[in-house]
Amino acid sequence: MSSREKEQTIALSAVFQAAELVSILAKTGKVDNASLQPLLDSILMLNAGSTEDIYGGQWDCQSNLALGRRITRQALGKERSSVNPDTLRYALSLIHLENKLSKTPEMLSQIGQKITHIEQKKAHYESVLHENMLASISGMYQDTLSKLPFRIQVHGDSRFLQQPQISNQVRAILMAGIRAAMLWRQLGGKRWHLIFKRKALLNALESRN
Repeated sequence: MSSREKEQTIALSAVFQAAELVSILAKTGKVDNASLQPLLDSILMLNAGSTEDIYGGQWDCQSNLALGRRITRQALGKERSSVNPDTLRYALSLIHLENKLSKTPEMLSQIGQKITHIEQKKAHYESVLHENMLASISGMYQDTLSKLPFRIQVHGDSRFLQQPQISNQVRAILMAGIRAAMLWRQLGGKRWHLIFKRKALLNALESRN
């Protein structure tokens, strides 16, 4: 097991956490802020010293991504059937969409500029969870990733999904999932690793307990 695989499990856990939160939010209209905030904060972390720092640092990373770690463990292990099918679909879709994004340098540049602008706005609000911050991140997703040919279809209760605040949250979480998928790719992660490197990734995941 390499340190690279340990880092990959951090990124993968964040992808699955984002996927699960989208699934929960779309069906219930509610989401756990303790699981949400680290993901949204990661979008604005452009110059982190380490992979762990992107999600709260050495001491908080594990707890901040506890939900995603649990689901990643299930998805890679023998409990795959217990994972919500929508969560699996969203996770794979995030990895696929980020791969498309990586081949669009103009859009990557546009996202970078928008993140800088949103980061400056954050000083005016107490948290990235403020509805204006969520709306800004959602707008970034709409202006960029929503324009790619491949789009993530979110299924849930229309009573919730039709509410602007909730749809903003959904797009903001998807943006955080793209951030995690980008990190996964930058760390050498490939989609086929989810099948053929499951044991190595599981070992790395368990070693972080």
